[in-house]
Amino acid sequence: MNFIQRLGFFSVGLIMGIGILMFFLGGKKASCDYSPNARTLKNIRNKERVFSETVLTYFANHKLDTAVVSTILKSGNVDFGKSDTKKEPCKVYFISEELEMGEFELEIENCLEKAVIKSVQRVK
Repeated sequence: MNFIQRLGFFSVGLIMGIGILMFFLGGKKASCDYSPNARTLKNIRNKERVFSETVLTYFANHKLDTAVVSTILKSGNVDFGKSDTKKEPCKVYFISEELEMGEFELEIENCLEKAVIKSVQRVK
């Protein structure tokens, strides 16, 4: 069997395998959150969010919706150098994201049952 025939068989098997995976996993909400950044954001997203008074005041003064936090938690970047990941009982994370309104940074206290958004500030 020459190289071209082997490549053809491999291609057919590969296409069939991808088709089977798409069929079985097509309707599922499967995600591949393997990086520390993605795992942290997903962990915070899945918890009840509590906003501090300073955050609610900031949003009211700048005419922003609290949905901005959801947007930041979907694709934000966790600054692990600035965050306190060893603090007990609640870890503190700093998450930043560039939005059309500017770049924002959130300070979030991540507890077992809830995530408390402690502060928000516009970076640029």
